[in-house]
Amino acid sequence: MKGKEVQKGTLKKVLRRIRSYWMFLALSVLLAAVTVAATLYIPILTGRAVDLVIGRGEVDFSGIFRILLQIGVFIGIAALSQWGMNLSNNRVAYRVVRDIRNEAMEKIQILPLRYLDAHPSGDLVSRVIADVDQFADGLLMGFTQLFTGVITILGTLLFMLHEDVTITVVVVLITPVSLLVAAFIAKRTYAMFRKQSQVRGEQTGFIEEMVGNQKVVQAFGHEEKSMQQFEEINEQLRKCSLRAIFFSSITNPSTRFVNSLVYTGVGIVGALSVVSGGITVGTLSCFLSYANQYTKPFNEISGVVTELQNALACASRVFELIEEEPQQPDAQDARVLEEADGSVNIEQVGFSYVKSRKLIENFTLKVAPGQRVALVGPTGCGKTTVINLLMRFYDVDSGAISVSGTDIRRLTRKSLRRNYGMVLQDTWLKRGTIRENIAYGRPEASLEEVVEAAKAAHAHSFIKRLPEGYDTVISEDGGNISQGQKQLLCIARVMLCLPPMLILDEATSSIDTRTEQRIQKAFQKMMQGRTSFIVAHRLSTIMDADVILVMRDGHIIEQGTHRELLERGGFYSELYNSQFVQT
Repeated sequence: MKGKEVQKGTLKKVLRRIRSYWMFLALSVLLAAVTVAATLYIPILTGRAVDLVIGRGEVDFSGIFRILLQIGVFIGIAALSQWGMNLSNNRVAYRVVRDIRNEAMEKIQILPLRYLDAHPSGDLVSRVIADVDQFADGLLMGFTQLFTGVITILGTLLFMLHEDVTITVVVVLITPVSLLVAAFIAKRTYAMFRKQSQVRGEQTGFIEEMVGNQKVVQAFGHEEKSMQQFEEINEQLRKCSLRAIFFSSITNPSTRFVNSLVYTGVGIVGALSVVSGGITVGTLSCFLSYANQYTKPFNEISGVVTELQNALACASRVFELIEEEPQQPDAQDARVLEEADGSVNIEQVGFSYVKSRKLIENFTLKVAPGQRVALVGPTGCGKTTVINLLMRFYDVDSGAISVSGTDIRRLTRKSLRRNYGMVLQDTWLKRGTIRENIAYGRPEASLEEVVEAAKAAHAHSFIKRLPEGYDTVISEDGGNISQGQKQLLCIARVMLCLPPMLILDEATSSIDTRTEQRIQKAFQKMMQGRTSFIVAHRLSTIMDADVILVMRDGHIIEQGTHRELLERGGFYSELYNSQFVQT
């Protein structure tokens, strides 16, 4: 019952989006009616031509020629109407698909990171690309064949009623059997196609993960294990697909069998009527042609039904994404933070990714403008989580974080993040030129400004050695340059913007020692007068910090300067000695 409700809900959402293009839809229905009317009139003309063949040597060739001309005209009308109908259907289908994809992409932009972290990116890609494509195919087939099919059935019945009521009654009595068969199969295909779509999304996510991390897979000799996992998912997809395709494929032969019964019934009753003188041979040929045309839409509609089941199953997954709860919007009275003074106040903050497992509790910190704050501690202690909260990628569960004296929940996210510059351990570059990647935060920056930022980040020398210099196109995520070079470009990106607050999360982790020393000097210059949060495992990079926060299990367990913490001989001293003191 639940599946049926979901299906009905999905269909309503699709129809709501189609409603915007009702003019094209109305035109399509009108042209379908013209196509069917022209097509159905041809058998009548054919029957009249048959009746003009009276016997050997008694053929009205001039009458047959006139009828052939009429048939040619009606064939032309049907062809033009069919072309116009297909054009209208294409417009509706692809515009609806465009709207759905735009909605999905817009929703992804405002989804909370909590959702994106919990769902594989491959599954999201599968929903927006593969599922929408499947939906488009089903929608297009549905429009094209459903309209003409329904109108053909109704039109054929009217034409047959006009010619002979008895034969028409025979046709109508056998018809429900075909409808019952199609309905029986349709009920069982929706759930199967939905499962197929879900497994396909899982497969896409797995492939993306393996391809994107193939170096790691090979380095740890995980190829066989990966293949086993892939084969398991592939086998699951095979089973789902076979079941869905099996049930959908038996629809056509089942309805064809029933349609053959219709044709047989028309042939027997019509032949008896001809013998008794009720109708002519031409009229019988017309009825036999109608019997074929009447039953053909049932085959098409049964095929459309299974395609629509698949399309609705795929659409429901896309609508699930579109209807996900977006991140909490900015408060109505949220103000724009023009230029932060650099003061940050964290008061009694509590936060956890999973409610049942506490991470940060009663976290309090007061940062003065221009202060350099270093966060150190073992993996999983909450360092990067603090950064996520400062940037408002996640909202605190309790307590408050203030910037320039204002709770960040009372500021617009865009203006808050514009006042931060971030260099992370995980680099990100888009497909485009070196210049475009450096100017990502300031697209209007001149080439001279980009070059100055690159020089400050010590990236200029390697950029000049590239084939096209600053116009060199790098592949997606910078796949054609080294990890260290990617990190230098990310540093140059921040150097160009120079916001009032900086976040450096293992910013030099992929850079050689000599370049790191140069970068540290550049950072020292960049951090002057700017509030800076530095996350580091290598303690050599944070010795000059104004205050070092030592974290463990979401709590600040020590706080002070490098010298003060060493003299205290606590946890920080142990960390420092483990890195620098020879045993």
